[in-house]
Amino acid sequence: MGDSLITVVAIFLAAILMFIFPLMSLAERNDDISQLAVQTATSEFVENVRTTGKMTLEDYDAYLAEISATGNSFDVEVLIQQLDENPGVKTTQAEVTKIGENLYYNIYTTQVEQLLDDTGRIRLKEGDIITVTAKNTNKTISQLLRNFFYAISGNDSYQIAGQSTGVVAVNGSTSGED
Repeated sequence: MGDSLITVVAIFLAAILMFIFPLMSLAERNDDISQLAVQTATSEFVENVRTTGKMTLEDYDAYLAEISATGNSFDVEVLIQQLDENPGVKTTQAEVTKIGENLYYNIYTTQVEQLLDDTGRIRLKEGDIITVTAKNTNKTISQLLRNFFYAISGNDSYQIAGQSTGVVAVNGSTSGED
């Protein structure tokens, strides 16, 4: 009886070593590839906005499609901090630089999406700051296996994320040809 119990345990352990751990390793590698793709897409999107001075609906939709191509669903947060053109600080007639702090006002994701839906683009000016963060909202296979074996759980845990911030370097084009 004791020998058969040891045999069953040995077969169970062999199955875990032969199938489960390679599956976990493959799932982790898939998450790493998705992480790299999302971070790269986020950085390229922010760099495009930063160097052109505008965000278009087509660029935003292409970014969302690119990160969704990883097979995961994402919560994307966009924060645009626009430099206030009239901060109410004193200036002299001969000086073009303002004395005092720069003031920013924030435009959040829902406002960005509404502006993009209404006008098709958001024009930014030099000195504006854009931050884009994407976090996966679904559970990946890697997360499911890890939670099963290690009992790691939590609603706020995410495996795949990308974040990038940049200061706009040029004023967005005002011509109607873009």
